[in-house]
Parts: sequence; structure tokens; C-alpha cells
Amino acid sequence: MVSRQTVCLRRLGGSRGGELRAGRFLANPRVTAEQIVAGWSQLTGPACAGRHVLAIQDSTEVRFPTTAQRRRGLGPIGHGNIHGVLVHAMLAVDADSGACLGLVGGAAWSRAGVHPVPHRERPLAERESVRWIETAQRAKQVLQPAALVTVVADRESDFYALWGSVPEADFQVLARVMKDRLLDDGGKLFAAAAAFPPAGRQRITLPARGPGQPGRTAVVELRYGTVAIRRPDHADDAGLPPSLSLRAVEVREIDPPGEAEALHWRLLTTHSIADAAAAWKIVGWYQQRWIIEQLFRVMKSQGLQLEDSQIATAERLVKLAAIATKAACIDIQLTQEREGKDQAPAANVFTPAEIDTMAALSPTLEGNTDRQRNLHPPGSLAWAAWCIARLGGWNCYYKPPGPITFRRGMEYFHAIHHGRKLEMLLQRDVRIP
Repeated sequence: MVSRQTVCLRRLGGSRGGELRAGRFLANPRVTAEQIVAGWSQLTGPACAGRHVLAIQDSTEVRFPTTAQRRRGLGPIGHGNIHGVLVHAMLAVDADSGACLGLVGGAAWSRAGVHPVPHRERPLAERESVRWIETAQRAKQVLQPAALVTVVADRESDFYALWGSVPEADFQVLARVMKDRLLDDGGKLFAAAAAFPPAGRQRITLPARGPGQPGRTAVVELRYGTVAIRRPDHADDAGLPPSLSLRAVEVREIDPPGEAEALHWRLLTTHSIADAAAAWKIVGWYQQRWIIEQLFRVMKSQGLQLEDSQIATAERLVKLAAIATKAACIDIQLTQEREGKDQAPAANVFTPAEIDTMAALSPTLEGNTDRQRNLHPPGSLAWAAWCIARLGGWNCYYKPPGPITFRRGMEYFHAIHHGRKLEMLLQRDVRIP
């Protein structure tokens, strides 16, 4: 998928035989979405060694076109009027550099239907929201080599059981608040956060969020302090501490431009906050959550076009979504490492045979000036990304290569690598079927 930039089985297979093999792989009952997801983190743990890692998790809906006569076995998503697959993913990101280090874990599934029991009346173990806790708990094993882990999530993860069961000494939590929680002193969280004294203002960058929501900068005011949130009366929380001491950070935009919606984040974290500089650092870590939204965009409309797949069964579409999540992660790693900031190895993305082809190809892509030479260490991901960008039409000047350039370059590289394999077979006098 990475090299072909598609989820279409015909294009992935490259021939009728290849298409059939890809279809049989997805149809094989011994190949499960759970096994594919388990393989997401194969290279992630070693890449996180000694780092402070932001373990960013979120969910996305993958909408597939259906009709009443052709549901493909897909369950309802959204408000129940559309059908598709859900993907929950956790992404490891270096807290200092923002480099994507790989996938940690998650799940891909299709709902069996609308649950007859309302959400709040079901035990946590029977709700989809348990994935926020399960994914974080599994991450403790995958991210064991890391020096420090901060689980970062948006408002959907804001429930007491996560705050009360996940954090450990070197495994912290940072999430945006959804509920105006009751505090131990009888007050409410939102009022307490608003009453903290202002701790300064800064200008932060907000990325584009699609048509009609371009990127912009915002001047925000910071407030922070300690709160003790009270345990809710829900039965699932009965075995947890009666209250939890957390740090609250509030950032509110001052004078938003025009008709733009004012930014207002209320964050809770288990990290200690000694001063305003530490509070701004918390805000910066939360801003990195945008990377996982980029991951989902690359899976869908801005990359692999997963939602266009015509595969006929929900079971195979779930597997395809799990594979596409990994491919999208590799895409992001390749684009990020174009300047060599993280010095990741090319083996994080390419096979040994592909790296060998890259080594043979690299000198032919260089020009006469210093800016047209590949100065990255051979065998690094930045070195490979430079080659792919050149194949995609980048001239080493003007702005850095973007996803479209890398997409073209990967398609071109795949064709070159395939041709080189054929040439090697011919030189060995091997009969090609």
C-alpha cells in the first residue's frame, strides 16, 4: 500500500494473479484484524527507547458507500444512518521533536448493530469506550523501553476509570475535558479552572481542519492549578479512589478573528506543573495530538482513499482498514523524516532489498550543486526520503516535498524496484512464470 499508494486490490496485486492473492489473503479466516493490529507495533518499541513518548490515541469512522440491498454486512456508524468500520489507534510520537515513531496498538471493528441497552446502563467492559483504557494498558508493554510515556487523548476519553486506573510513575495521562466534573470541595471543575490567575499569553499555531477552516495563529491566555475531582456514583468506578488530584490547564483565545470559533481547551493531566513554563509545555504536548488526525486523513481522503474500496464483506473491509492504518503511519514517517531530524533508519519503512535498490539509485538522482546532493547518512530514512522525493519530481529547491510528491515518488520507485528484481531473475537464468 505504501509503494502503490492505494487500497485497490487490482492495483496492489499488479496483475490478475496478484489481485487474486491479495483477495485470498483478506478472505483467509486465519488472518484476523486482531493479528494485523498486533503487528502494528513490531518496530515501535525499539524506536522509543530512552525517549519521552506521547502515546496519542483517537478513533475514526471509515464510511463505506452502501445501499439497502448492499450493506456488505457493515454495522451502523455516526448517528446510525450510515454504515462502515471503526478504527481506534494509538500513535507514538517523540515529545521533543514531534517525530512519529510508529503505531502502538488499537482495534478495528464493525458493529453488529444498535445495542438495545443504553450506553450508560451497560458495564464499562461492554462499552466501546473501554478501548481507551485497554489500549493504554497494552501500551505499557510495547513502550517499556521509553523513559517516560504520556498518554494523550481528546474529550471522548474523559472518564474517571481511565484517570483512576491507567497512570503510573513513568506513565502519565493528558486529556481534554468533556464533563464539568464535581470536585472534592463541592465546586465544579470549569468554574475552578476559570478562577485560576492568568499565567501569561502566547501565540500558537492552529492547523487547517478542512474546507472553510484554514490554518491560523491564535493568541491564547493560560491558567493552571491543582484540582481534586470526585469519584462519580457510577458502579464501574466503585473500586477506584474516592477522589483524584490532577492538574488543570485552561487556554482560551483572546479576540479570535472574524467569525472564527474561539479556541478554548480545558486539559487535565497527572503531570506535576511547577510553573507557567511547565504548563505551556503541557499545551504543546496536547497540540501534537494533531498528528493522529493526519494519520486518519492519509488513510482516507488525502491519501489511500480507503472509503472508496469496493470489497464486498465487512470482515475483509475491517482487515483492509487495519492494514491501511499501518500504511498511513509509514507515509507520515516518510514525510516527516525528509529533513533527517530524527535520524530514523530506512528499515523502519523499507525492506533490505528495497534499500539495496535505493543505494544503487541514489547517485543517479544527484545533481551538480550541493543542494542537489543526498547528504543524509546512507541507510537512514531521511536518505531514502530524499531519493523518493527526487523520483516524485522535487528539484531540491523551493519548498520541501509534500505528500503528493512522495506519493508519485513511491509509485515510481515501486516500478524501478520491480524492474530490478526482474533483471536479477533474468541474469540468474531463472524461468519467469
